Amino acid sequence: MAAVKEKRPSPPLVIPVFIPHQGCPHTCLFCNQRRISGVPDPPVTSAEVADIVRTWLHRPWNRRRDRVQVAFYGGSFTCLPRQRQQELLAGVAPFVEAGAVREIRLSTRPDYITGRGVAFLHRHHVRIVELGVQSLDDDVLRRSRRGHSAQDCVNASRLLKKESMRLGIQLMVGLPGQHFSSLRGTVEQLVCLCPDFVRIYPVLVVAGSGLAQWYRQGKYRPLSLSKAVAQVAWMKKKLTGAGIRVVRMGLQAGPELEESLLAGPWHPAFGELVNSRLMLQQARHLLASVPGDARALISIADQDLSVFQGIRRANIERLTTLGLSDRFILRTDPGQGRGTVILKEIIKESKK
Repeated sequence: MAAVKEKRPSPPLVIPVFIPHQGCPHTCLFCNQRRISGVPDPPVTSAEVADIVRTWLHRPWNRRRDRVQVAFYGGSFTCLPRQRQQELLAGVAPFVEAGAVREIRLSTRPDYITGRGVAFLHRHHVRIVELGVQSLDDDVLRRSRRGHSAQDCVNASRLLKKESMRLGIQLMVGLPGQHFSSLRGTVEQLVCLCPDFVRIYPVLVVAGSGLAQWYRQGKYRPLSLSKAVAQVAWMKKKLTGAGIRVVRMGLQAGPELEESLLAGPWHPAFGELVNSRLMLQQARHLLASVPGDARALISIADQDLSVFQGIRRANIERLTTLGLSDRFILRTDPGQGRGTVILKEIIKESKK
């Protein structure tokens, strides 16, 4: 019987509104938000927010209009004065009330989440909140000058869940003082918080940050690209195994970021590197169980062919080096889930 491809809901149209670094009372060691986002400083007004939403809605998007989100990016939203929060949200409110926008999402610091504040956000149509957690190791947070504790993250997550908000968590790898046992502890604690999704970013050294000074002084050494990919791959495997979606890995490419980058595990397709590594691991595991006188028929999703092969066919070259490239036959399956490698059949080689 042919596989039936599960029909997934189309992704929402996300309308971005940038408020770079607004509201945040701290300058973390790794941060230079304006250089990363490339967005000018003058604060956006309520009328400008409405204009941004209106412009996006009038474009000929072939998407369902009932799945539209407005996302406030770059700042720590709940650190803003309540009047300023209300001003920004008021720019979106008419579109939500008219049914043109379904919900609002924003990001903020975990130590600026209160029960009263969450109730205010909910009344103003906010349904998704991302917390800049970065780590759940207090020593790592202190060295990174985050200004909050791991317990603040736990408390904020519980408050948001209590109000039925969808919870997103942002994590970083390569923070000062972060070793693998620290990273493992963070992931284990995070699984207990049951976020709806996670974003993972490798630490980059950007001009104008405190970390840039440490780097020049030899006090900080960033992760290599291969090590960052390995750590994030491990994290994604653990999180997805616990039913938690990892929706992004690596920062968005852009000229401002690339011009300000001094060091660190930067790659414009960082997420694909991670996914390719995970598919290579699955393939090696499956092929290890295949007898020497047989070949494996393995399948992947149609959309995963380039990911399976790896950037510049790195995975194929690795399998060749290991003597495994002639041990399998690859098929693509339109009904298969992405990121999976499935052993369909073991084919015995005919004796001559």
